[in-house]
Amino acid sequence: MEDFEQYYVDAVYGNPLLAYIETLSFSVYDWTLVFAIAFLSLEILNDVVTKRASGSRFVETLSSIATQIPFYLSEVFIFAGFVMLYFYIYDNITWQLPVTGWMCVVAVIAADFVYYWEHRAAHRIRLLWLAHSVHHSSPIMNTATAFRFSVFDPVLSGTFYLLLVLAGVHPVFVFAGEIMVQVYQFWIHNEMIGKLGPLEEVMNTPSHHRVHHGSDEKYLDKNYGGIFIIWDRMFGTFQREEEIPNYGLTTPINTVNPFKVQFYEFGGFFRDLFKAKSVGEWFGRIFKPPGWEPSK
Repeated sequence: MEDFEQYYVDAVYGNPLLAYIETLSFSVYDWTLVFAIAFLSLEILNDVVTKRASGSRFVETLSSIATQIPFYLSEVFIFAGFVMLYFYIYDNITWQLPVTGWMCVVAVIAADFVYYWEHRAAHRIRLLWLAHSVHHSSPIMNTATAFRFSVFDPVLSGTFYLLLVLAGVHPVFVFAGEIMVQVYQFWIHNEMIGKLGPLEEVMNTPSHHRVHHGSDEKYLDKNYGGIFIIWDRMFGTFQREEEIPNYGLTTPINTVNPFKVQFYEFGGFFRDLFKAKSVGEWFGRIFKPPGWEPSK
């Protein structure tokens, strides 16, 4: 591990551009947390002013925040493992893409494209939904929901973004792209910001993301994009917000217990596996979308 730390310092900080991108990315992430806290405070104040505030709503917000504790504990170890894996792979491929300023832009766009497919897979493959369902389990929509994560989310993200490293993108650009996709999304988890005109045609916005968190039939599995909504338009998963959605899972979890929030979907998943009557059904329970049932 100490050898890798020295290697990392030499590989990244030996290149001024890479050192700048790494420092900038983590600074942006840190400041995003500060702005998120400020925006959440504004949302809570708005709830009080509009008499929407309630004890249950406040506790639900605390439940979302509480998921950050196990998430960060898992991320520390999982992220470190992916850092070493990414650099090992990158150093052993012969098609490395150039390390230039323009690659920063390319990396962010590519990271958002990968995020679209990661996000779509997390909704359409039940095994992956076990983790992503945590993010969708809140019946309210505010900034705290943006940070409602599963302990398994780092595994999912790290695996999908590995594709960019295999394509020859430097790991620092991959991590920077992933961070930009994540930090962009903190501001779209709210009901305070309405529709934003022409911006709605290209970018993901609070309106588009409210749709994504909706449990209404017409809103299910729509608007997977992170930064850009153009991927959804291209691949047929776009839906405009027509009325304020009902948030949460189609089967509400009815709990704010952080442990139950993390593992709510696991019980039903394993029950379905145990009652599977064939190998085909067993694989279907794992890899088909949530709610899939074998045909009669």
